[in-house]
Amino acid sequence: MKGSAGRYIRFGAAWLLLCAGGIGCSPVAEEGGFDYPAARVGDVVEDYHGTKVADPYRWMENPDAEETVAWVEAQNELTLGYLEAVPVARKIKARLTELVDYPRYTLPQKEGDHYFFRKNTGLQNQSVLYKQAGLDGEPSVLLDPNLLSEDGTVAVSNEFFTKDGTLIAYGLSTSGSDWQEIKIRDVDSGRDYDEVIRWCRFSSIAWTHDNRGFYYNRFPEPGSVPEDERTRHNRVYWHRLDTPQSQDVLVYQRLDAIDLSFYPQVTDDGKYLLLHVYRGTDPRNGVYYRAVRSDGPFVRLSEQGEAAFEFIDNIGSLFYFNTDLDAPRHRIIAIDTKHPARAKWREILPEQDEVLSYATMVNDCFATVHMRDAHDELHVYGLDGELVDQIDLPTLGAVEGISGRKEDREMFVGFTSFLYPFTAFRYDFASHTLSPFRASEAKFDPSGFETKQVFATSRDGTRVPVFITHGKGLKLDGDNPTLLHAYGGFTVNMTPYFSTSRVVWMENGGVFALAVLRGGGEYGETWHQAGMLENKQNVFDDFIAASEWLIENRYTSSEKLAIQGASNGGLLVAACMLQRPELFGAVVSEVPVTDMLRYHRFTVGHYWVPEYGNAEENPEHFEFLHVYSPVHNVKVGVAYPPTLITTADTDDRVVAMHGKKFAAALQAADAGGRPILLRVETKAGHGAGKPTTKRIDEYTDIYTFLFSVFGMEF
Repeated sequence: MKGSAGRYIRFGAAWLLLCAGGIGCSPVAEEGGFDYPAARVGDVVEDYHGTKVADPYRWMENPDAEETVAWVEAQNELTLGYLEAVPVARKIKARLTELVDYPRYTLPQKEGDHYFFRKNTGLQNQSVLYKQAGLDGEPSVLLDPNLLSEDGTVAVSNEFFTKDGTLIAYGLSTSGSDWQEIKIRDVDSGRDYDEVIRWCRFSSIAWTHDNRGFYYNRFPEPGSVPEDERTRHNRVYWHRLDTPQSQDVLVYQRLDAIDLSFYPQVTDDGKYLLLHVYRGTDPRNGVYYRAVRSDGPFVRLSEQGEAAFEFIDNIGSLFYFNTDLDAPRHRIIAIDTKHPARAKWREILPEQDEVLSYATMVNDCFATVHMRDAHDELHVYGLDGELVDQIDLPTLGAVEGISGRKEDREMFVGFTSFLYPFTAFRYDFASHTLSPFRASEAKFDPSGFETKQVFATSRDGTRVPVFITHGKGLKLDGDNPTLLHAYGGFTVNMTPYFSTSRVVWMENGGVFALAVLRGGGEYGETWHQAGMLENKQNVFDDFIAASEWLIENRYTSSEKLAIQGASNGGLLVAACMLQRPELFGAVVSEVPVTDMLRYHRFTVGHYWVPEYGNAEENPEHFEFLHVYSPVHNVKVGVAYPPTLITTADTDDRVVAMHGKKFAAALQAADAGGRPILLRVETKAGHGAGKPTTKRIDEYTDIYTFLFSVFGMEF
């Protein structure tokens, strides 16, 4: 997603998922050794298009009910007791803490005369925002969120600068919530303005170039719409600086389509206001525009639901887009707003074999990121579409960000890989050189490890990429503890990325594998659509194929194979363990979506309907959702693999009822006597903004669980 100054942040593993971790050390509990807290079996039954479906744990949907609170406390007590008894837990936490304790930087962003970036000295709960005058200036603190709460649970969720870099609007999120409050700070003085902008969630802010104010999108004030429509009725407002929010002017809404969301953007020349129009998580967005100074109607270049249109930049009336219109792997087109008829649209960079995952304009050129088998290549093209430069990256890996404007003669590139910690590079267009801007100080020596890419074959013959990282000299004897991670949905690209916590796993002989599944965007929109709605089973088949490949090629065995995923990835591993319980030795399902018949009823669950479907409204959707919905497919008397389910009571994206219902169903049905544990976090949401201390604690618990299950020594 692109923000101000061509700033690009890859969504996906970095914020939607928790990095996959390691495995650990203590004997498995004896059969029958778990006395799970009793969960009342209710008598709720729903009729879905003539099919009766029981929902025995409906009462868990109320997190504040006395019965739910007591059950969760008992579950946490059981889980904590189990984990504290594992001898290596303290060693795992100590090593994780040591690995995380090094300075980490984000990609710098130039606004006006300053460069802005975040830095974490190592164990700070939240990264601090700095400003720096020039490339060699002395950094100074602009905003330290660690001062906003004692426990580090208040996070800066996003920031939007004026083009001259004198003002910043920044969002604050508490306890991991997706809701945020927007504040405004003067960059030179560090003084905050009095106004606070509320009722914002996934909001975008677009400053006008005169610094008088900004456009932003938000949801209605509580009480002004029915409670179940709080995350509908998205609207665009104009906020004038130094005035209360009550005086904000409504700019745009769609009363005829209350499920649409509108993300404003002011073009880099300050002349046009764009609205990017989305329905939930559907990548096929609309684009509306008008002159910034106009009060007239918006011109609609495209409507939501047809294709994806990512605005790159404009030169006068000529707008450039990265789109998958008639090109599933994306291409660059130009639209002259003086002659907007589709017959006049012009192709600049045609679709290629590799997916064009991102494009921005820097140095009056296009800087592009193409994916080849889920790893990135960086190119520079002229405005005529001719190749100017191919920039060599350090190794097989991923570009995690690009910042720069079309008038700049430099750009900053973030790069990472499995054995290459995130590093910010500066590319000089005059000398064609790529050099580190902030070299990584990670306490990790990659020389003893290696990465390779292989390809498994899914049930229907589809080729499934799998990255494998492990210590050099690994014996393929089928006895290596292996952690397989994946996501498979929402066009999220699973490209190589570095995780300090994963080092603990590999240092102790573990193999880490990342499978690239349908549902993501790694091979374009066709690949995505092959893993959504009625095609979701393809994702599970791909993951199972990757698991079987690792076993058949003697990297591991079923007894030593752990699977891990979060959010949609939590759904993935839950569904796969139910379909093939004998295939896996351990399961870690983090903040999972598990009730596929009712997910859309909670918080922003209705955003995911384009991806998953709606079982209540559509009989065909019910048929395929009911087949794989985890809470509805737990079978009594099956010996399920050891399982750790994590969730958070303050998660307002994937509500905790999903993890609770799934844990209750598994514990009641399991015949294996192996641990099925639930870990419910407090004051931490879906993952974004989670304090460092809570991340360390969570990873410690995950690895301790896996060490225990596999009998590994530290």
